[in-house]
Amino acid sequence: MKFLCLECDDVMEFAERHLPGDGTLTAVFSCGSCGREVAMLTNPMETQLVSSLGVKIGGREVPAQPLEMVRTSLEGGREEAFDISGDIPRQPLEQPAPAGQSVGWSPEATERLAKVPSFVRGMVKRIYIDWAKENRVAEMTPEVMDRARTDLGLEDM
Repeated sequence: MKFLCLECDDVMEFAERHLPGDGTLTAVFSCGSCGREVAMLTNPMETQLVSSLGVKIGGREVPAQPLEMVRTSLEGGREEAFDISGDIPRQPLEQPAPAGQSVGWSPEATERLAKVPSFVRGMVKRIYIDWAKENRVAEMTPEVMDRARTDLGLEDM
């Protein structure tokens, strides 16, 4: 969004912002040609919406990065979203997991998963878990991960 000075027909530049502390936000823009100013005031709900979207009022401070929106949307996911704590008793691979039970992760498999880039780690883990549940596998190990990759046709990835 840009503001245009009606007198000069120039794009107004961001000048300053104020956070009064009541949940609102004020952004001031000024015209470089004639010096006119305009202020935009957001209510608390708009301020929260803008903040949750990661919008930076006043423009960028650093150049855009490749896939920035995707990376910032996915990184920092909740660690508790997937249980890898090992609290579930591990069963040998040959024994199928009982219906409804989570898939356990061996320390080696957890270590291998930690090497996956953080912005796709959750998706990769979900793929392995879904495969394990479909194949009634109780514990994810590096060997099981290799078998899943082969079955899913992901060997070259």
